[in-house]
Amino acid sequence: MGLLAILRRLKSSPEKELRILLLGLDNAGKTTLMKKLSGEDVTHVTPTQGFNIKTVSAEGFKLNVWDIGGQKKIRPYWRNYFENTDVLIYVVDSSDRKRMDETSFELSELLVEDQLHAVPVLVYANKQDLATAATAAEVAQSLALQTIKDRQWQIQSCSATSGDGIKEGIEWIAQQTMKKN
Repeated sequence: MGLLAILRRLKSSPEKELRILLLGLDNAGKTTLMKKLSGEDVTHVTPTQGFNIKTVSAEGFKLNVWDIGGQKKIRPYWRNYFENTDVLIYVVDSSDRKRMDETSFELSELLVEDQLHAVPVLVYANKQDLATAATAAEVAQSLALQTIKDRQWQIQSCSATSGDGIKEGIEWIAQQTMKKN
């Protein structure tokens, strides 16, 4: 089932615009995830220098996904994209255990931003298809997700290249959006 079909089925006001901010460290799989969501080929993905925006429109429904580069020099500019965010998707490279502290720090910085206050957070524990990947539970522990009390959050195992687990995360987003309406 495609992204639009899931959102149409679960969303009560299809004319509403939904703004999704897609963040995470460089090489986490954000652009691959976005391409997979929009049905594009994921065999050739280059690092994002700046940002990508995908807008999907159908029958009055508009979904805007903002994929912002995760390189260290770009991260200070993330805050320029916080305004009017409905859902934050934070992508973690589960196989890059050496950068878990760094990705945990960056997420914790996002969670204290005023413009993202109470915005639901979906964490994709990406690259689960790799043998070296930490489990979603291990990623949740590393990111201290259990300490988040001021918003709804969800962690979802996924593989952006195969698409495994993506649908479940999008269904969670749709449910969070319904609660707001």
